[in-house]
Amino acid sequence: MRIFHVTERSTWEAAQTAGAYARSTRGRTLEEEGFIHAATQEQVDGVVARFWADHPGPLVLLEIDTDLLTSPWQLDEVGEGTFPHIYGVLNPGAVVSAVPLPAPAADERGVGTATAPQRTFMQEFLSEFSFRLGIGVFVMVVAAACGFTAELLIAEDSGLYGLLVGFSVAVGVAALVSRRRRRR
Repeated sequence: MRIFHVTERSTWEAAQTAGAYARSTRGRTLEEEGFIHAATQEQVDGVVARFWADHPGPLVLLEIDTDLLTSPWQLDEVGEGTFPHIYGVLNPGAVVSAVPLPAPAADERGVGTATAPQRTFMQEFLSEFSFRLGIGVFVMVVAAACGFTAELLIAEDSGLYGLLVGFSVAVGVAALVSRRRRRR
């Protein structure tokens, strides 16, 4: 089985020289924690976002072949999930790859997201332009549909009222969607 561990590049380089890795997680040694924290491939992004997003230095993702470990390991229940833990030092020979992780990039709330790709100005501009254009078209279509519906179903003079109601509803929905988009 392949499991993964995130660490500082300098700590990993020192462990390779020493012949053993004894760091549990960020700021904790194997001796303090009793095991080395690891993750499955599906859990890596969550681990990076939760524990390493604000780390300023270079990080590496260690891919570990459990068949090559000299220390015992097991899957342990943590909260509602299951995480792999290594109960002893990590021998560098069990690490089949050490991939540099991208530097953290802060989102609009100032929260780091280490796996978020950097977007160019043009990508940001086109994304925002497309979103706003889509919202404008949505508002116009909903307002017009409500206006026509009111004129057809209620009375010939009620089209303007239907248009205003449709516009109000569409603007409310657009505001909710915009707010939700900004939170992400």
